[in-house]
Formats: sequence, structure tokens, C-alpha cells
Amino acid sequence: MTDAAVLLPLYGWPKEPGLVFTERRADLRRHAGEISFPGGRKDEGDADLAATALREAEEEIGLDPSRVEIGEQLPATGTFVTGYTIHPFVGHIPHPGELDLEPNPAEVETVLTFSLDLLREGYAMRRLIRRGVPIHTPTYEVEGHLIWGATARILGDLLERV
Repeated sequence: MTDAAVLLPLYGWPKEPGLVFTERRADLRRHAGEISFPGGRKDEGDADLAATALREAEEEIGLDPSRVEIGEQLPATGTFVTGYTIHPFVGHIPHPGELDLEPNPAEVETVLTFSLDLLREGYAMRRLIRRGVPIHTPTYEVEGHLIWGATARILGDLLERV
């Protein structure tokens, strides 16, 4: 398994909490078009996995690491197809309207923000077909966007805690 880290950019805590997600470009080789948290593989230069999450969030959406307060590390989760162990970190950030978030056009189609209330309302167990194999998996559907897979499992861990 390859170590990777993601940042769960949490804003509006505790009154009106929401999260920032990325919608990956549709033409990418891996996880094309999927909704995910900013993140990626650990690089040799990263001091630790929290540094990986911060670096990737800056690369993918332009989130200045100095504007992030790292909070709880959630349990790691694996990806079944790509063989990653994903280490999620909650990062408390100002409201996205106060930040200059810009999707990196090489990787990210758009930056999305959803309130935790909307995410909770969109939860359902669904049967999805992936690579010809039916899977029964937790999902969140919000404003026409489907969150599933490792991102949905990580989101479920967070929602259980808040």
C-alpha cells in the first residue's frame, strides 16, 4: 500500500459547518470526475502526512497552509482498486469566501463547498457498478454530485464524530 493524505477543510465550525471538496477533471487517469478531498501521495520532502495533506491542498485548490489549523487525524482508510492507504486530517479554515481558492486546472475541475447538514441529508447506501462489479456502499448525493468510495468512508467517520 502507498501512503497518501487528504485534508478535510472544515469551515464555519461550530455554528454552520461545511467542507471543501474537489471535483476531479473528467479526463484524469485515476479517479476521473470523482468528488474528493484535496490530497495525494506523500513526497520525500514532506515532513509527515499532515504536511502532505497541506501541500496537496495548496497544489490542488490554492489553500494557503498558514490559513489551516490542523485538528484531528481520522482513521486511515484503504482504496481497493488503487492500493492507497489514505490518512485524513481535519483542517479548520476560514469561510471559503474569505479565501482565494482556485482549482489547479491540471487536476481539479472545480472547488465545491457543502454544509454538513446537506451532506447528512444526502446519505444513502447505494448499489453502484464499478468496473463491472456491483458494490453496496455508503454514498452522499448533494446538489447532483455523488460522493462515494474512500471519500464517503472518510466523510462518514467525520460525521460520526461531530
